[in-house]
Amino acid sequence: MIYTFDSRVRYSEVDHQGTLTLPAMMNYLQDCSTFQSEDIGVGLSVLRERNRAWLLSYWQVEVRRFPKLGDRITVGTLATGFKGFFGNRNFYIDDESGERVACANSIWVFMDVKKGRPTRPEEAEITPYGLEEPLEMEYEGRKIRLPELTQALEPFPVRKAHIDTNEHVNNSQYIQMVMDILPGDIQVHKLRIDYKKAAVMGDIIFPRVSEEEDRTVVELCDEAGSAYVVAELK
Repeated sequence: MIYTFDSRVRYSEVDHQGTLTLPAMMNYLQDCSTFQSEDIGVGLSVLRERNRAWLLSYWQVEVRRFPKLGDRITVGTLATGFKGFFGNRNFYIDDESGERVACANSIWVFMDVKKGRPTRPEEAEITPYGLEEPLEMEYEGRKIRLPELTQALEPFPVRKAHIDTNEHVNNSQYIQMVMDILPGDIQVHKLRIDYKKAAVMGDIIFPRVSEEEDRTVVELCDEAGSAYVVAELK
């Protein structure tokens, strides 16, 4: 089943050039999957009663064009597979004429939040999503090659605004962190993010950055150097 909702790019979602920001775009994708889960009866409150939650593990995003302030867009999502603890889901954003401006692939893990470990979803928790053929895009492997040399930047704390309903740093907040520490106006057209472990309130983020010829890699780590998130931007 393909699920969609229509929207319009708001002033609160654009940068100083009037263009939709990358974190705001990722919020649209995240909202789309959340709306679908709510509408088909397996939303946050239903899963919380069972001590279950879908947690995002990996993003791969292709941005062909960033919409502008006031543009009307359609955001869509579709489940492409379930195996073991994992669910695969595609996303897209189309403009008013139907032109695709962005698409994405994602991997989610189904968690027993009380035990803090993955668990297999029951049929009733995945059947309502249906299954669709994956979108046409250039799928890359999940593993992001780490750079040999990185530059350590100033650490910063996890703040209340970063936390979501799972009491973890929200997925798009990590992306905002990444964009905030990059210099200048970097136009990202390809993004991969590997979520390693969840940061929570009180944690300190230690960022490391490496700029190579064809990519920028940002690692958001704990004090010991273990990564919360690894992001590759092109």
